[in-house]
Amino acid sequence: MEGNFGSYTDKTRVLDIKPLRTLRPVFPSGNQAPPFVCAPPFGPFPPGFSPFYPFSSSQHTPDLNQAQNPPQHQPHNSSEPSLVTPLRTFRSPPDTTTSNGDVEPSTVKRKITKKRTPLVCPENFSSGISVADRENGNRKLVTSVIMRFDALRRRFSQLEDAKEAVSGSIKRGDLKAGSTCMSRGVRTNTKKRPGVVPGVEIGDVFFFRFEMCLVGLHSPSMAGIDYLLVKGGETGEEPIATSIVSSGYYDNDEGNPDVLVYTGQGGGNADKEKQTSDQKLERGNLALEKSLLRNSPVRVIRGLKEASQSAKIYVYDGLYEIKESWVEKGKLGHNTFKYKLVRAPGQPPAFASWIAIQKWKAGLPSREGLILPDLTSGVESIGVSLVNDVDAENGPPYFTYSTTVNYSESFKLSQPSSGCHCSNACKPGNLDCHCIRKNGGDFPYCGNGVLVSRKSMVHECSPSCPCSACKNKVTQMGVKVKLEVFKTVNRGWGLRSWDPIRAGSFICIYAGEAKDKSKMQQTMGDDDYTFDTTRVYTPFKWNYELGLADEDGSEEMSEEPELPLPLVISAKNAGNVARFMNHSCSPNVFWQPVSYEYNGQLYLHVAFFAMSHIPPMTELTYDYGVTRPSGTQNGNTLYGKKKCFCGSEFCRGSFG
Repeated sequence: MEGNFGSYTDKTRVLDIKPLRTLRPVFPSGNQAPPFVCAPPFGPFPPGFSPFYPFSSSQHTPDLNQAQNPPQHQPHNSSEPSLVTPLRTFRSPPDTTTSNGDVEPSTVKRKITKKRTPLVCPENFSSGISVADRENGNRKLVTSVIMRFDALRRRFSQLEDAKEAVSGSIKRGDLKAGSTCMSRGVRTNTKKRPGVVPGVEIGDVFFFRFEMCLVGLHSPSMAGIDYLLVKGGETGEEPIATSIVSSGYYDNDEGNPDVLVYTGQGGGNADKEKQTSDQKLERGNLALEKSLLRNSPVRVIRGLKEASQSAKIYVYDGLYEIKESWVEKGKLGHNTFKYKLVRAPGQPPAFASWIAIQKWKAGLPSREGLILPDLTSGVESIGVSLVNDVDAENGPPYFTYSTTVNYSESFKLSQPSSGCHCSNACKPGNLDCHCIRKNGGDFPYCGNGVLVSRKSMVHECSPSCPCSACKNKVTQMGVKVKLEVFKTVNRGWGLRSWDPIRAGSFICIYAGEAKDKSKMQQTMGDDDYTFDTTRVYTPFKWNYELGLADEDGSEEMSEEPELPLPLVISAKNAGNVARFMNHSCSPNVFWQPVSYEYNGQLYLHVAFFAMSHIPPMTELTYDYGVTRPSGTQNGNTLYGKKKCFCGSEFCRGSFG
């Protein structure tokens, strides 16, 4: 052929090249060539036609190099088909599994998913967090981010619970909420740093790894070691560790509250507590080694498993210094890196408090200042301790411990009501359930009994409902955490918990005697144990954001309580632990009206729920509100009759 010399092609003879998409097939006319025919891939072929690759006449699998540079002529044999490789054998090789159990796909597979059109476009959502605050947070912002995440998580869990009742599948609402917050900018402290994280305090508890990611305490959602690159080393930069999570998957020595022997990462599947190979001095392990040489402090988060909780809880234990490192054989004979970390002095206790509480529960030793192990005398299923380590007072004035609300003759609620007819248990998403319909079609609680949203009224199933094992009776099941009544320095007796409390968890109801406010105006001034639903309370938002959840903003529900009539409960003579909860202008507990039917009548209760995650030994407080005032006092339209000693940064100075 002209222009060809052996295997060389004279490319200067190619004068005009057009893209294939611009070319159209040209068929010969009848007087120029034989009629156009369609022959089978392997022949036989009419005279003047020859096979083309990959349907050639060779008797072996085609060589790709030969196909790219085909010979000038090959003899044609139409009697035997070509042994070509079928196209289906060119599929991508199957995914492989690493020693860690991670799946490594060989190629990027296209996944066809059903698109869900959001009601609110992400572009229209504003996180309300500036660029500067997103990089460097503060206490108020850190608390807000965690509360916004958890509100969204509760909503997603509520929706998944309804799907689970139908499909039986269980999904992680925390992962969906976390990724949504990350993509929408609901986060802070994105600037990675060693040492203290602005707004995060020692002793803070986290119920999900994503919470630590969103506030910049620990960035990886799974890895136990977080690190950053700094200037130095032979290559110009080297890693140093910023934080570690002691999750208990490895052989960590956590007996000493001030010392942690931490096992490095890698070498096997941590989830199964089985090491399959030697660990390597790379990534997080190398970062810990460099932090040791630099004497750089590392944040330590302790992972704990509480008997009262179904999942692991994480507590921030402050800054530690790496004192030494070594290599030793693991249980299965593989090399593991060990790092000894010692807690920096002068920090408030966190993990040490958890260790002490576990000893108190076991009675070794007993709680210092303990007056009574159970002031309820067995009325509560979990005893309530009475403690005074401040002065010599032996306890509060005598009262009768009661867990119910007694409706006196002066208080009559004549509204009729009816329960549901569910045979076993009310299921989320079941609109045939009368109690669920009264809650707007949604189950008010997640599967673990956590309240999803504040509402004007929460309707629970009643004792007369046939659903004996129903999860819609949360406030009727009594106290579920270990509580302690203790003497404060300047506010009388207070209430706190030995256990961590998750946001939305039920704490207790306000028990006592329900009275008609109009008939007890003269005696209320002498009653310091009164809950009055007619007071003015500082408004706050606790529910999830509709825009963040891609829901219609016009369907936002009211969070303000609405009761059919004024409810005043006195716990002066008879009541429960709620009578010891003090007021705070920055509370960590809120009250929610709850109703249920009994013998055809509607009964009202005031239930208390955790506003945010509450660490152990933190005083439980709620807003007492103020009597409806007229005018202002010191420029404040909300002022009460009693002076406030809450000590909050946002204290309004009075209450009641």
